[in-house]
Amino acid sequence: MTEIPSAWGAEVGRRIGVGLMYGLWKPRVLGSWRVPATGPVIYAVNHAHNIDGPMVMGVAPRPTHFLIKKEAFVGPLGRFLTGIGQLKVDRHSTDRTAIARALGVLENGGVLGIFPEGTRGEGDFASLRAGLAYFAVRSGAPIVPVAVLGSTDRPGRLIKALPPLRSRVDVVFGDPFDAGDGSGRRTRKALDEATERIQKQLTAHLENARRLTGR
Repeated sequence: MTEIPSAWGAEVGRRIGVGLMYGLWKPRVLGSWRVPATGPVIYAVNHAHNIDGPMVMGVAPRPTHFLIKKEAFVGPLGRFLTGIGQLKVDRHSTDRTAIARALGVLENGGVLGIFPEGTRGEGDFASLRAGLAYFAVRSGAPIVPVAVLGSTDRPGRLIKALPPLRSRVDVVFGDPFDAGDGSGRRTRKALDEATERIQKQLTAHLENARRLTGR
């Protein structure tokens, strides 16, 4: 029996995130009303900085279970991440345990957070991995695109690895959309087509978010 991450743990994580993100920076959140209030949802988040995930956890209207690389689950941090309902995933293999737990989150009507680019990069959704399409098509959950902007504008003076304290970081939530074509097919061809649809939607959302925020 696969153990599903704790929904209460994710809510605790959200509350911690609220305190930290609003305490250290000045998040400006746009479009959070677009997130469905109930039912399974997948956040597709661009990933340019290490704080992008915690930022979304702290400002999103619902608690989030993020798929996070297993390398982050070391020592006390690993126990903390597990305690707040986050999901450890091995990016270099087909991690069936992580897949089952992520699908379990969606089956329970929860929110799954994914960085579809797989690793931290330019944060422009230029190269998507197939995992996002698989979860969306398999679960039928709508995808909400999320753009985090401003986290990489310049390094902080005190801690170079973080944005300057009290600087503004914009988080823009887009309209939910379905990745599948409505047929329910999960063939390789169907997933490839879904990935193409997703990439177009995410790229358009990012362009719109940049226009909205002037970044």
